[in-house]
Amino acid sequence: MLVDTQTSLLEIWPSEIARAREDAVRSGRTVMEELEAQWGQCGLTPRNFLAALGKTLSYPVLGIEQMQALAPAFDLLPLADATRHRCLALRSEDGDLLLVTADPFALGIIAWVEEEVGEPGQWAIAHRDDIDALLRTYEATTRALDGVAPLAEREGAAPSAGMQTLSLQSINDDESPTVRLVNSTLYDALKSAASDVHFETDPEGLVIKYRIDGVLSVAARARGSDLADQVLSRIKVMSELDIAERRIPQDGRFRLSFESRAVDFRVSVMPSIHGEDAVLRVLDKRSLADQVRGLRLDLLGLDANAIRTIRTLSAMPYGMLLVTGPTGSGKTTTLYAAVTEINTGEDKIITIEDPVEYQLPGVLQIPVNEKKGLTFARGLRSILRHDPDKILVGEVRDTETAQIAVQAALTGHLVLTTVHANSVFDVIGRVSTMGVDPFSFAAATNGIVAQRLVRMVCEHCAQRKKPPRDLLVASGLDPAAVRGFRFRQGVGCAHCRGSGYRGRRAVAELLVLDEEIRELISRRESVRAIRHVAVRNGTQMLREAAVDLVRQGLTTLQEINRVTALV
Repeated sequence: MLVDTQTSLLEIWPSEIARAREDAVRSGRTVMEELEAQWGQCGLTPRNFLAALGKTLSYPVLGIEQMQALAPAFDLLPLADATRHRCLALRSEDGDLLLVTADPFALGIIAWVEEEVGEPGQWAIAHRDDIDALLRTYEATTRALDGVAPLAEREGAAPSAGMQTLSLQSINDDESPTVRLVNSTLYDALKSAASDVHFETDPEGLVIKYRIDGVLSVAARARGSDLADQVLSRIKVMSELDIAERRIPQDGRFRLSFESRAVDFRVSVMPSIHGEDAVLRVLDKRSLADQVRGLRLDLLGLDANAIRTIRTLSAMPYGMLLVTGPTGSGKTTTLYAAVTEINTGEDKIITIEDPVEYQLPGVLQIPVNEKKGLTFARGLRSILRHDPDKILVGEVRDTETAQIAVQAALTGHLVLTTVHANSVFDVIGRVSTMGVDPFSFAAATNGIVAQRLVRMVCEHCAQRKKPPRDLLVASGLDPAAVRGFRFRQGVGCAHCRGSGYRGRRAVAELLVLDEEIRELISRRESVRAIRHVAVRNGTQMLREAAVDLVRQGLTTLQEINRVTALV
């Protein structure tokens, strides 16, 4: 009798499972192999049984062609472990994680794989022969690649010969568990577009975190203080730091070859009560260059009015445009977008930055080198003798730089720069404490932009969900006045690594200095008085711009409460 339907399996499923478990204990085979044999006696081939089993368990069933179309995630589940357990971690082009097993009844192995992988994924079933064949192909490919050097890089030149290559091959080939852990962590961080990697020691061992879209999330945990010490020592060796020194902070850097390009890591090691912590800043210049290529203000997610205003301010022939916000709020990206738009080749554009993060074609870019005496102030003085039309100053951080920037704006140059402050109005007080004359500052400045980066709800797992009343009140919203809001929240999926958010966009408040605002600043009026006039003249506050995103269902109240203040 041929049995190949879901209904047929379900009718006698409990008794079949029990019988297969008893037979598996006696025969030493797996439950899956016993079930195949039992249903084979009813005329069901192993492939047909697998298809029926997938319907019964609501698991996708994959053939070898379907698995070959996906990318192996050996950074999550190494080739050796995949071969030993007949399980695979695969990724689609969209980043979806698929966990494939030959035996869905091996619950111990499935639990181990989920803990090892450390991120949510969908389980699927494939025949063990297909998994074995695919793994043999991967193994043969890995062996064939032994000794093959990466392609040319460095704006087309190759990474240096002595540079360590970070790849699935190098991770799988290394016999040291500590080196494999560090390298696989860095590989996964680069694949996840993390900006920072944190190795934190605690009483139980090591906690590894990634900063993605500006937020830290736990990527993995490793138990054992000895392992934590070994990982920190490995990072010190890579950074050429003193592995014997554990009492004072140390800073270093190292470079790895990843996907045929050089990636720099800036390392900070700090002593803690449980040992040491290390933070690795990822400086992937190729990735940054790809982001800035074709960069425009309308790609940052700002609203149309903000884009129009920034474009007007950055197109002025002289004066100063200040962008403010905390570290990591996208200030430099906004200025680069503005420079990219005004870079027509008709003007001499010079930048001085610390460091030069990515190159702009047709722009003279100067890196700060304080050890050699090239500071922002000294470099800015030299730039003014180089016949510039427009100048980008990476950051105004001291009195001398602030005064020179203001004088440059007053003498016919357009100056674009950043300064650390919480709002456009706080910039006025910040510059005043640097000793800049308020009248000169008001005369030189065209406008001030304060911005933040807000995480967007993941479109793959977004659901309509109204926040509780307490959250609305705490967020400064009247529960009776949110009828027009399209509240959404991400529940977490493989696309967003379970966070519910994917991607970020900028929100901004802009203060355009008209004659009335300039007069108030020159008279040293209070920030409250300047704010009152600005709001009356149509300035939108940062919080209001963020609430607009919530109204459209693009982000959540929890997110805007994290990055913006109520007032």
